[in-house]
Amino acid sequence: MPDKNNGLTYAQAGVDIDAGNRLVDLIRPAVRATRRSGADGEIGGFGGVFDLKAAGFVDPLLVAANDGVGTKVKIAIESGIHDTIGVDLVAMCVNDLVVQGAEPLFFLDYYATGKLEPEAAAAVVKGIADGCVTAGCALLGGETAEMPGLYAAGDYDLAGFAVGAVNRSGLLPRAVAKGDALFGLPSSGVHSNGFSLVRRIVERVRLAWDAPAPFAPERSLAAALLEPTRIYVKPLLAALKATSKIAALAHITGGGFPDNVPRVLPKGLGARLELSAFPVPTVFKWLAEAGGVSQAEMLRTFNCGIGMIVVASQGDAQEVENALRAAGESPVRIGEIIEAPEGERVVMQGTLGL
Repeated sequence: MPDKNNGLTYAQAGVDIDAGNRLVDLIRPAVRATRRSGADGEIGGFGGVFDLKAAGFVDPLLVAANDGVGTKVKIAIESGIHDTIGVDLVAMCVNDLVVQGAEPLFFLDYYATGKLEPEAAAAVVKGIADGCVTAGCALLGGETAEMPGLYAAGDYDLAGFAVGAVNRSGLLPRAVAKGDALFGLPSSGVHSNGFSLVRRIVERVRLAWDAPAPFAPERSLAAALLEPTRIYVKPLLAALKATSKIAALAHITGGGFPDNVPRVLPKGLGARLELSAFPVPTVFKWLAEAGGVSQAEMLRTFNCGIGMIVVASQGDAQEVENALRAAGESPVRIGEIIEAPEGERVVMQGTLGL
């Protein structure tokens, strides 16, 4: 029989319960900062509760989304910059809610690691809380999993889950028709897609993460590439409140323009995009040049400077543009809806300013 006086403990197996409790204490103030109507901002229970009635909904539909940040997390890990990747996690989920007209209500996170380092994890969760504040949703709860043997030392991964609500009459997309105008809203940079290619390009040019970024020399390469994904929630909700003329919204995420625009279009319709109509941020110019990446590959991998597309009829386009500008956005007219009975549904005209 094994000697119980010399028996193994969970900590010796690689899981530190005390570190987990310390993390909860470290993140409690950040979580409380995400309080909103319907949620109290406290953590520690077995589940989170949200009161839809207190949030002001009368005939709500619930909308749910989940996502991660892909291999962008590797840059955060390798550079030691942990305080922005949580914003990306929230953004990738809540931007998928608002395109359906939904107001994000609450967010849940999943943080998995080989060995829990409370300070690094707290920095990640602080970023998640910051993203929730920007999106107006409560950080209702989450899970921290310490799994030695599954993740290498220092590694971690993230997943996020968001739930929103929209009154039935406000659900998007509405009717989209041939000739409708397309507006693009600027991105903040690469957002959280295409980072396997980004990291391959960085390896190819042999740049260190702490080296000045070739496209933004005032910042380190890691900090510049870790620029958080834009959260479009509040300006879009304000525009949706100001006008009922927005027909559809498309989040330009994984798959770029060719894969995401058709997701909000009825069968038989497509989009014509004028690539010269919008400025391309310098980060994309550098990626294309340093990696020898073709225009077609750039358009299917990255947002290329447009993180969200807004659809409105030609007759309502000016009203929608005015509502977006009043909400603080800088919309750019980038194309129109066309017939596309078969074949490619997104037609690109012109060239990107790479």
